[in-house]
Amino acid sequence: MAGGLVGLFDDVAALAKLAAASVDDVGTAAGRASMKAAGVVVDDAAVTPTYVHGVATNREIPIIRKIAVGSIRNKLLFILPAALLLSEVAPTLVEVLLMTGGAYLCYEGAHKVIHAIKRDDHDHDVPAALQGPDAESSTIKGAIRTDFILSAEIMVISLKEVIDEPLLSRAAILVVVAVLITVLVYGVVALIVKMDDAGLALTRRESPGTQRTGLLLVKGMPKVLKVLSTVGTAAMLWVGGHILLAGSDELGWHDPYDKVHDLEHTVEDTGSIAGVLEWLINTGASALVGLVVGSALVGIVALLPFGKGKGGGHAAPAAA
Repeated sequence: MAGGLVGLFDDVAALAKLAAASVDDVGTAAGRASMKAAGVVVDDAAVTPTYVHGVATNREIPIIRKIAVGSIRNKLLFILPAALLLSEVAPTLVEVLLMTGGAYLCYEGAHKVIHAIKRDDHDHDVPAALQGPDAESSTIKGAIRTDFILSAEIMVISLKEVIDEPLLSRAAILVVVAVLITVLVYGVVALIVKMDDAGLALTRRESPGTQRTGLLLVKGMPKVLKVLSTVGTAAMLWVGGHILLAGSDELGWHDPYDKVHDLEHTVEDTGSIAGVLEWLINTGASALVGLVVGSALVGIVALLPFGKGKGGGHAAPAAA
C-alpha cells in the first residue's frame, strides 16, 4: 500500500509538468517533493480511517468526502496563498518553516514509537462518532483540523522543491500536487474503509473460494492499517530528520550533515552497491536524528502545562 502511494507520486510529477510546461525540471522537482512528502501522505492515509471507526456504514463515504473537501479547501484557500506569499517576500523563512514542519514530523514519529514501546496507544481511542448527537460534525471538524497540519507540511515540502521557479509556475505545480495528493489519499482511504464491507459481502456468497477471499479481506484489513501506520511512522522519522539535517546545513550549521556525508564516503569503494549503501546510511542517520529530536520534543511537551496528561500526536476529534 505504502509503495503504491509513493509510486503514484510519479503521476503527480507528470501532470505537474503539463501544468507548467515552460519549466523543464518541473517533473523532477515535483517528484523529489512528492518523495519527501511520502511520510506525511502515508501517515495521513493511515490516520484518516480511524475517524469513521464506529460510524454507520452508509455514512462512511459521505464523511470521507466531506473531509476530503475540507482538505482541498485547506490546501488551496489557506495554505497555498500563504506559502506563495512567504516564498515571494521572505524565501529564507520557507526553510525555517520547513524545518518546523520537519520537527513536527519527528515529534509525531517519536510519539508513536514511544507509545508502541509502552504499549499505551491512546491515539483515537474513542472515535468522535460515538460521543454524542453532534458526533458526525465533530468528527469531520476534528479530521479537517488534523489534516490542516499534514497538508501544510506537504505543501511546504513541495514549495521548497520549486521555490526557484517563477511565481505562476510555482502556483500551478502546487495546485496540481494539492489536488492529486488529496484525491490519492482520500481515494485510498475510501477503499480501505469499504474493504471489510466488500469482504463481508463475499463471505455470503455460495462459492467456498469466494467466502475464503471475503474472510481474508475482513481479517486482513486491520493488519494492512497496522503496516501502513508502521511504514508511516518510519517515514516520518526519516523525512523529518532529513529535513532538519539538510535545513541546518543550508542555514549554515554544516557539521551534522558533513558527518553523515563522511559516513557515506566510507562505502564509496563497494562497487555496484555503493549507491544503495550510501542511501541506507543517509536514511538511517536521518531516522536516528528524527528519533532523537522527536523524543526530546515529546519530553519537552510533556513538561508544558498544556502537554501534561496528553499523548500528543494526532488529537482525537473533538467538538469545535
